[in-house]
Amino acid sequence: MTILVTGGAGFIGSNFILDWLAQSDEPVINLDKLTYAGNAENLASINEDERYTFSHGDIGDSKLVARLLEQYQPRAVLNFAAESHVDRSIHGPEDFIETNILGTFRLLEAVRAYWNKLEADARADFRFLHVSTDEVYGTLAPDADAFTEMHRYEPNSPYSASKASSDHLVRAYHHTYGLPVLTTNCSNNYGPYQFPEKLIPLMIHNALAGNPLPVYGDGQQIRDWLYVGDHCSAIRRVLEAGRVGEVYNIGGLNEKANLDIVNIICDLLEELAPENPNSRTLSSSLRAQRSNPGHSHEDKDVNPEGFKSLITFVKDRPGHDRRYAINADKINSELNWQPAETFETGIRKTVRWYLDNQDWVEHIVSGEYRDWVKQQYA
Repeated sequence: MTILVTGGAGFIGSNFILDWLAQSDEPVINLDKLTYAGNAENLASINEDERYTFSHGDIGDSKLVARLLEQYQPRAVLNFAAESHVDRSIHGPEDFIETNILGTFRLLEAVRAYWNKLEADARADFRFLHVSTDEVYGTLAPDADAFTEMHRYEPNSPYSASKASSDHLVRAYHHTYGLPVLTTNCSNNYGPYQFPEKLIPLMIHNALAGNPLPVYGDGQQIRDWLYVGDHCSAIRRVLEAGRVGEVYNIGGLNEKANLDIVNIICDLLEELAPENPNSRTLSSSLRAQRSNPGHSHEDKDVNPEGFKSLITFVKDRPGHDRRYAINADKINSELNWQPAETFETGIRKTVRWYLDNQDWVEHIVSGEYRDWVKQQYA
């Protein structure tokens, strides 16, 4: 028994593989293109694990995918591979069309050919699980009901439009060809190994460096936040018991405004990183020293507001959806799944992880990354 994971060196994919091998002895084949957001370091701890095999390549490479399927005979394919950042899709939508639509199409074609050759029992047991996003549903009014699986697709960015297209392809391959598919649509993930272009790791990284914390518009865009470990457990459950052809929404039951998230991160950093020069905890200590004879005056410009003084409001991005919210009743009632983490426990774990893994962050925030942040939040 083996599973094939695509995009397994990315944020959610790598967390899923680590979680899978912590829960199971079933081997994993990881196919990843290693774009800027795919980081082999995420999986360094299992490089020598005989249950883990890495293949460097693209889901759009039909010959490579066909070879991996033939060689390893997986019982399931889990598709995490995607271009996934809205801001980047606004500046360069073509990569999103290429990977999320054409790549998914070519992957489906290769999987369909493989599945058609399987023996009857193996065909019946096989699953293709497609990991998608709540952004395909568009935006919600402040008082609107949360997204259910029956909500109409209304994507508002090149990213969400490309993911909506991939979702429709997966659905079509089930209804036209009988391919046994499952689709999950998740809310905003956060946790370890997230590339620091996304809100939470960006704020942690910038705060520790004393750089501005850029907040779009008024910061009142609301998202439902899902700890990545909970997302992984939900995917495992859908793969195990989900009904073929069905869609399952996965949410963290944590609706919060972006500005509130930034303030929470600042408060946690004040507690967990009091020795950082930008912390008001350290500032208080330095101010106390001023009453001591012979103290240095180097601290005269220390800001008593601490990390929150770095919050900077920037021009809102085009087409910015105002609110997302997930109704997870279906996966709860059918599969008995619900998140284990509250936002308070999950964000504390996340901030602690980034503080303990600064080497990981520094290895990936290259000059190209810094140029991107400067361009995006100027």
